[in-house]
Amino acid sequence: MSFMRYLADVGQAADNLRAQKTRTLLTALGIIFGVGSVIGMLAIGAGAKEESLRFIEKLGVRNLLVESRPATSREELQQRRRTSPGLTDRDVRILETNIEDLEVLSPRRTLHPARVLPKPAHDMPELDGVRASYAVIHALDPVEGKFFEVHDDGASSAVCVLGEIAKVDLLGYGPAVGKFVKVNDTWLEVVGVLADSSNIVFIPLNTFQYRFWDVSSGMKDDLDGIDLRLKSEARSVEVAKIVTAILNGTHHNIQDFTVTIPAALLAQQQQTQTIFTYVMVAIAAISLLVGGIGIMNIVLATVMERTREIGIRRSIGARRIDIVRQFLTESILISVGGGLLGIGFGFFLSWLIARAAEWKTIVTTSSVVIAFGVSVVVGVVFGIYPAMKAGVEDDRDHFVGGHRLRRVGGGGSCFRDLPGDESGAHRPDRGAAVRVSISG
Repeated sequence: MSFMRYLADVGQAADNLRAQKTRTLLTALGIIFGVGSVIGMLAIGAGAKEESLRFIEKLGVRNLLVESRPATSREELQQRRRTSPGLTDRDVRILETNIEDLEVLSPRRTLHPARVLPKPAHDMPELDGVRASYAVIHALDPVEGKFFEVHDDGASSAVCVLGEIAKVDLLGYGPAVGKFVKVNDTWLEVVGVLADSSNIVFIPLNTFQYRFWDVSSGMKDDLDGIDLRLKSEARSVEVAKIVTAILNGTHHNIQDFTVTIPAALLAQQQQTQTIFTYVMVAIAAISLLVGGIGIMNIVLATVMERTREIGIRRSIGARRIDIVRQFLTESILISVGGGLLGIGFGFFLSWLIARAAEWKTIVTTSSVVIAFGVSVVVGVVFGIYPAMKAGVEDDRDHFVGGHRLRRVGGGGSCFRDLPGDESGAHRPDRGAAVRVSISG
C-alpha cells in the first residue's frame, strides 16, 4: 500500500508539473546548469591532472634533472665565468664518482637548427645530443626501429631517433627507419621512431659535439643539462641535496644551475590540482544553490496558488503528511529531472571545452554520481520548507466553492460555514452548520 501511495504521489506530481511546463523548465534550469557545470569543471580537473601526471611520469619519478641556467647577457656570463665554469663534463665525472645511489646518467646538449631537410611541415624540430642511457632514464619506447646504442655514441655515428611529431613533420606517416634527414649540413640516418609526442631529433652526444656547431654556444654552458636516474631504494630528495652540494662546490656557490625533483614536483602538482578542483567545484556548486532557491521560490508560489486544492484535500480527510509528501515529491521530481538533463549538458560542456579550448577533459563516473546526488539533495532540502508550509496551510479553515469552512465533527464531511469569505470580507448571513459531500 505504501508503495502504491508513493507511486500515486509521483504520478500526481508529474501531472501538476506537466500542467505548467514553462514554469517547471525555468525552475529546473538552475539545477541543469549547476549539474552540468560541476561535471564540466571536474572533467577539466581530471583532464589536467592526467596531463600533468603524464608529463611528470615522463620526467621520471626516480630521476633528478640538472639544468643549466643560461646567462641573460654577455656581461652576466663574463661575471659568472670569473668564478664558475658552468655545467661541464667535469661535473658529469664528479657526479658519477660520488653519487652512490646513481643508477645511470646522461649529459644533454640542445641545438635549434637553422636548416632541416626534408623541410618540416610545421615547427623546426629541436636537436638533442644525449647518451644511449637517455632512453633508459626517460623510458623512451621506440614504435619503429630502436634507440641508438653505446657504440654509436663512441663512434660518433651519423644516426638519429625521431620523436613522433618530428617524424610526421619531416617524413610523413610512412615508415621512417632507413631514411635520411639533413640537419644543418649533416645527413643523419633514422634508426628509430619514439612513441612520445615530441618534436625532437635525438642524436648521440659525441655526434653532436663533433659534427655540429652551436652558434649560440658562446652564451651557454658546455652542457645544457644532466639527467640522472636513481636506484629504486634511493630517496630522491636526499640525493638531490647531495647533488646540489657537489655542484655548489664545483661552481663555487654560483647559482647557474637548477636541480628538479620530479617526485617532489608530482606531490606539489597533486596538491595544487586538488585545491584547483575544490575551487572549481565550489564555483559550480553556486549554480546548484541558485537552482535550489529557485525550486523553493516556485513551490512556495505554487502553494499560495493552490490553497483551494489544499483545502479540498484536507476537507475530504487528507492528512498533513499527505500534503507535505505531495509538494515534496514535486520538488524532488524537478531536481531529478533537472539533474538528468544536467548530466547530458555536462557531457556536452566537456566536449565543447575540449573542442574549443583544446584542453583534455575526462568525465568520470564519480563526477556524474556526485553532481546528480547533490541535485537530488538540493531538491529535498529546498523542497522541505514549502512542503511543510503547504501542510499547515489553513490547517483548520478551508475554502470550498466560496465558503470558508471549519470541521465541526469527527466525521470527514461535516463543517460549519463561518462568517467571511476567501477575501476575508464579513458575511453576516453565514454561520449555519452545513454538510458538504465531495466525491473523488
